[in-house]
Amino acid sequence: MAMSHALTYILPIILGISLGASTGLHTTLPLLLAAAAAHFGWGNFALRGDFAWLSSDTALIVLLVAAILETIGDKVPAVDHALDAIGTIARPLAATLAAAAVFAHGDRTTAAIVGLIVGAPVAFGVHAAKAGLRVGSTATTFGCANPFISLAEDILSAMLSLLAIFAPLIALFVLVILAWAITVILRRRDAEGTAS
Repeated sequence: MAMSHALTYILPIILGISLGASTGLHTTLPLLLAAAAAHFGWGNFALRGDFAWLSSDTALIVLLVAAILETIGDKVPAVDHALDAIGTIARPLAATLAAAAVFAHGDRTTAAIVGLIVGAPVAFGVHAAKAGLRVGSTATTFGCANPFISLAEDILSAMLSLLAIFAPLIALFVLVILAWAITVILRRRDAEGTAS
């Protein structure tokens, strides 16, 4: 009984973390997928009542257009840098919104605080790592690899979002593995940089 009560709080937090990480890669796609899941009732997924407007027809259309524009714009070298600069603020805000919208307990203020604590830092951290990768890619490939990296980020964001919606515990496991792999890669890169 106590375990199931704890899970009612833990699962929305895990969902918020996973959506926050996805939002760090792509600002609007995780919001679009969460809104669509709530709108169409995928896997009994629902948003808290005061955030139900996210799953309205109007919000879905706006999010779909924004996701398409962001996806295309992120493949254009000059535009992707502008989107990354805007993303420094927009992605943590979108992650806060996503995490608050799925936290079904307490009032709106509690949900917003949980969103700020859970979603925003994760999105900012993922966005910062992504921006660092893009800077390295731009320096070594003159930006030629950036569209391919962007496509990989889009796919990863969509996969993480869908996992978060349908299997939050698996999404958390995938995030832990990704964080471990990134840490190993960064340490190896730093060690090679120090050796040379």
